[in-house]
Amino acid sequence: MTPYLKKIYNEAIKEWVKNKKYPNVMACPKLVKATINVGIAKFRKDEKKIESVIHDIAKITGQKPIITKAKKSISGFSVKKGENVGVKVTLRKDRLYNFLWILFNIALPRTRDFKGISLKSIDKKGNLTIGMKEHTVFPQIKGDEVKHVFGLEVCLSVNNNCTQEDAIKLYRALGCPFEKK
Repeated sequence: MTPYLKKIYNEAIKEWVKNKKYPNVMACPKLVKATINVGIAKFRKDEKKIESVIHDIAKITGQKPIITKAKKSISGFSVKKGENVGVKVTLRKDRLYNFLWILFNIALPRTRDFKGISLKSIDKKGNLTIGMKEHTVFPQIKGDEVKHVFGLEVCLSVNNNCTQEDAIKLYRALGCPFEKK
């Protein structure tokens, strides 16, 4: 079954090509992947907390995350080379669109004092980065089962030929809740 957001995206592409905004379907902006990152450096010594983070991220994304390791030692942060410093998941295709629907329509509106995503969060190449202070806003996480609250970062990446303006059109077509001016 095709995800709802993918259907909306396909309809938007047809409209853009029909209105001659883009010469063909391949020239339209397209989401390539979403990367969800969690820093675990503050509790890297506690194996139970790391397992809790991995379990919760797997519940949110529907995919098993990988543990990232430090590439080099940094004495200022008391990090040694090879130490666990993060957890990450990369979502593509249907899982990407299912995750985005939950993020845009359920999770972000549930965050405290949410007024919308700033357009400054989009870089020149069109990639959008969203930081969240609590993972408990996702519907897959039940509040009474949470052992440790942690923040996460969601990075949405678009294809290479995309500009910032094209990306804004794409995110608006997908229903991204930008802040109102």
